[in-house]
Amino acid sequence: MVVGVTASICHSVLGQVHWQFRLRNSLSITTKSCTSGGGGQKLEVAEIKERCEKWEWKGKYSINYFVSHSKNNSNPPLLLVHGFGASIPHWRRNIRTLAQNSTVYAIDLLGFGASDKPTGFSYTMETWAQLILDFLDEIVQKPTVLIGNSVGSLACVIAASESSRSLVRGLVLLNCAGGMNNKAIVDDWRIKLLLPLLWLFDFLLRQRGIASAIFQSVRKRENLKNILLSVYGNKESVDEELVEIIMEPTYDDGALDAFVSIVTGPPGPNPVQLMPRISQPVLLLWGDEDPFTPLDGPVGKYFSSLPSKLPNVSLFVLQGVGHCPHDDRPHLVHQKLLPWLAHLPAS
Repeated sequence: MVVGVTASICHSVLGQVHWQFRLRNSLSITTKSCTSGGGGQKLEVAEIKERCEKWEWKGKYSINYFVSHSKNNSNPPLLLVHGFGASIPHWRRNIRTLAQNSTVYAIDLLGFGASDKPTGFSYTMETWAQLILDFLDEIVQKPTVLIGNSVGSLACVIAASESSRSLVRGLVLLNCAGGMNNKAIVDDWRIKLLLPLLWLFDFLLRQRGIASAIFQSVRKRENLKNILLSVYGNKESVDEELVEIIMEPTYDDGALDAFVSIVTGPPGPNPVQLMPRISQPVLLLWGDEDPFTPLDGPVGKYFSSLPSKLPNVSLFVLQGVGHCPHDDRPHLVHQKLLPWLAHLPAS
């Protein structure tokens, strides 16, 4: 998931290394009054921030979330879960469109956005999955469709595999990650070539002074913009406001700890073992220009094979779309997502 982060770090810190891997993540993004990607009216990021609420998880962690209630209460609610480095505003192009027919929740995972970033916390995929399940149980309190991007998708997969149908009504995965970081994908020749360098960076990131210097380099405006340009198929979505919003959470206390813990931590459960456990309807939406989970890579190939193996899984490949389809070209996502939601079998 963060192979691109690591590669970008390699390029800036070890200038002789010319790898082409980039940031595998979906990213925290803001909004203007009009959208270059299409897909309907989007929310201003200021409005999102004003309307966000706080929920105390496990009695000690403040979790930031957003809700947009729909007049249509007959459809199951939706929970939007961002990817690595992202936050609630990443869904600004989608919330209003989705809220026409369903109540929409969005959450900042622990360590991201405006949620707590506890110092010294060991982040895992299982922790985020439990956070999602507890949020459904305590806040939403209805069977919910989980919609995730990148590592957020994998957190949703883990949650769905561990939950009864009473909590998770369906699952929508947008370019699902294979793990919390690149160490999950060991059967891809591209990763094998990088492994010695990746383990070196794991070591370097555990040195506080070195980690701080690397983090400072990664979050520089120019570096972040270049990363974004590599992530999106629609380059018009990449602007200075976007870069500014990505940078904002990185200055929070605990942001460096979260970055280091996620990059160096265990990759988490493998979706290959998890997906067969899920009986709820699943929609896969995959951008064909994703440099981090490409369709011809092990993760892309696995998910592409699922519709022929599991009757509850549907797949649509989105042309000219990168790793973050919902923000890259939201109209293409809505064209597939809205009919799928409308035809969910009765619970």
